[in-house]
Amino acid sequence: MKSPYLLLGITFLLCNVLPAQKNVSPTPEHVNQANSLKEIYEEDDVIILQSKETVHFGQNKSNDLVTVKHKAEEELMNISERADIQKYVFYDNTSKITTFNTRHRNSKIVHFPVNDEFYTSGSIFYTDARVKYMNIDFPVKGFKYLYHLEKEYTDSKYFTQISLIDQHPILNKSVTFNVPDWLEVDLLEFNFEGYDIEKQENYNEELKVTEHTFIVKNMPSVGDEENTPGPSKINPHVLVVVKSMKKDGQVITLFSETKQLYNWYKFLVDSMGEDPTILKSKVNQLTKDAATDEEKIKNIYYWVQDNIRYIAFEDGIAGFKPDESQNVFKKRYGDCKGMANLTKEMLKIAGFDARLTWIGTKRKGGYDYSIPSLAVDNHMICTLLHNGKSYFLDSTEKYNSFGSYAERIQGRPVLIENGEDYILDKVPVADVALNKKTTALELHIVGETLEGTVQKVYKGESKASLLNGYNALKDHNKEEALKYYLTKGDKNCSVNSIETTDLEDRDNAITISYDIALKNKVSEYEDDIYIDLEYVKHFKNTDVSERRHDLELPYKTNLEFTTVLHLPEGYRIQHMPESIHKETDDFIVDLSFIERDRTVTYKKEFIFKNATITKASFSEWNAVSATLKKLYKEQIVLTKNQNITTK
Repeated sequence: MKSPYLLLGITFLLCNVLPAQKNVSPTPEHVNQANSLKEIYEEDDVIILQSKETVHFGQNKSNDLVTVKHKAEEELMNISERADIQKYVFYDNTSKITTFNTRHRNSKIVHFPVNDEFYTSGSIFYTDARVKYMNIDFPVKGFKYLYHLEKEYTDSKYFTQISLIDQHPILNKSVTFNVPDWLEVDLLEFNFEGYDIEKQENYNEELKVTEHTFIVKNMPSVGDEENTPGPSKINPHVLVVVKSMKKDGQVITLFSETKQLYNWYKFLVDSMGEDPTILKSKVNQLTKDAATDEEKIKNIYYWVQDNIRYIAFEDGIAGFKPDESQNVFKKRYGDCKGMANLTKEMLKIAGFDARLTWIGTKRKGGYDYSIPSLAVDNHMICTLLHNGKSYFLDSTEKYNSFGSYAERIQGRPVLIENGEDYILDKVPVADVALNKKTTALELHIVGETLEGTVQKVYKGESKASLLNGYNALKDHNKEEALKYYLTKGDKNCSVNSIETTDLEDRDNAITISYDIALKNKVSEYEDDIYIDLEYVKHFKNTDVSERRHDLELPYKTNLEFTTVLHLPEGYRIQHMPESIHKETDDFIVDLSFIERDRTVTYKKEFIFKNATITKASFSEWNAVSATLKKLYKEQIVLTKNQNITTK
C-alpha cells in the first residue's frame, strides 16, 4: 500500500544518512543477505527483518475507560541498490504519539525530518485526524534502520485492530496482547488462511495478565493490486473488541454486544444541537406541487444530491458524530453523516418516517453487526420507512435514482436507529440486468471506411457512472468531452449529429444516438475485401494471470454490443471468426457472428453477475481472455460472387 505522502518529494542530506560512525554501513554478510532476499522478493525494495508489537491495557479510573499503549519496533533492510520509503502513523484527539523515530543499527538516532499535519480530503473539510510521517532514504544495498513507534489511546473503542501484513515483506513478526485479569477482550482472527501465522498463549502469574502472541513468518507485502476486495476481506489482521472490565468488584460493560455499539452511536446523535426550522421553507417549496408521496420524496432526495457537496472522507479515524442538519444546509457541503442527517430531517418535516443508518460499505465486507466494533462501519445513509417498505437513501451517490442502490452498499448489513432500540436489516442486492448498457451499430462500407449510425442505452449503474462523469465536467467542455468519450480517443473514429435524452435524468434510461465513421477498417486485395468490425476491444486487457486477489469491478456489468454490417452488392462472405461462449458462476461471455439477409451481425455480450472475477474463476477467465485477444485480431473476409469458397 503506497502512501500518498510519498509524492511530497522531501530531499534529505546524505550526512543524515551516512554519519561518520562505526557499525552503520552494511557488512558483506548484510549485502549477501540482501541479494538472497531480492531473489525471493523481486518486486520489493525494502524488507522487514524483525518486527515486534506489544499491546498493554490500562484503566482510567476517573472515567471508567480502558486505555491502550501500543508499541512497535522494526528492523528494516534495503534489498535494492537504493530505496526511499515513508513511515507514517495516524492519530487524532483520542490518541497521541509518544515515540516516532528511526535509528541506525548501532542504535544511534537518525534525524530524518518528522512532519506532523492534519489529514485532509477536499479543500474545505476539517477533521481532527492527523498524520505524522518521515521519509527514509536507504543509500546502499544491505543498509539497515531500526524503526520505533509508541502510540497511546485514551479509550480502547478507538483501538480496533492490528494488521499482520505491511507495505513491505516481513520475515519475522510477533504481536503480543497483554490482557489483564480484570479485562474481557475478544481477539478476532481474520484472513489467516494461507499464511504462516501461529498463536501462542501464556499466563503471567506475576503481572496477572494473559499474553496472547501471534507469530508471523515470511509474510509477503500487501502489494499494489488495484480493484481488490477491501482489507477486511483479504488482509490478515486481528480485530480487537474490548467487551467489559471489572472495577471495585463491579463489571462495567463496554462493547460486549451490538446494543452497546448502538447506544454509543445514539449518545452522539442525542448530543447534536438540531434546529431544522430553517429547512421548512425549502421542504415546502420542494413538496407543494408534488402530486404523490413518491414525488415528494424524490424532490427532497434529489435536491440533497444536487445541492450538497459531498466531501469524500470515508475512513476518517474520528468524527463519528453527524453534523447538524442546519449546518449542512447553510454550508452546502457535508460528509456522509451530515448529508444523511439533512436528508432525514427534511423528510421528517415533509411527514415521512426517516432514520439515520450506519453501514459498512463493500470495503468492510469482512464484518457485520455481530461484531460490536467501530471497525464494522465506515458510512452513514438514511433509511425511509414508507408503506411497509424500507428505502435506503445514500445522498452521496449523486445520480442514483430513488429505490436503486450503488454496488458498494448492496447486500450490506445496516444498523437503523429506532429510539432506545435498533433495527438490523440489509440493503437489497440488484440483479445485473438492471445495469444493462446496450450499443447498436448499423454500418455500410464506403471505400476504406465503415459509416453508419449508433444508439447507446444506459440503465442502472452504467447510467449513474455516465452521468457522474459527464456532469462533473465544466459546461464548455461537455460537448467535446462527450465526443471523446464516444470515440474512445481513437483518431480513426469520428462522430457527428449527437442526440441525447436528458443527461441529468436519474429515473429513466439515457439514450445517445449519433452518426459514426470508422477509418482504416476496410482493405481490398484483388477480389477480396477484409473488414475489421472490432473497434472497441472490450476486456482485452483484463488480465488476472498474475493476481493474488479477486478482481472487483465497479458494479455488476451487463454489456451488450451489436454491430450490423450491410454487405456490398456482388460480394458474399468467405470467412467469419468463430463464436465464443463461456459461462461460470462469475461471468458470461458470448460473442457470435451471424449471416442473414445480406448482413453480418456481430454480437458481444459480457455479464459479470456479482461485479467480481473470483480467484476460483481465474483459469477460466484466462482461457476466455486468450480467445478474445485472438478473435480481436481476426477479420471478416468478403469475396466476389464468382470466387466463393466458404469456411
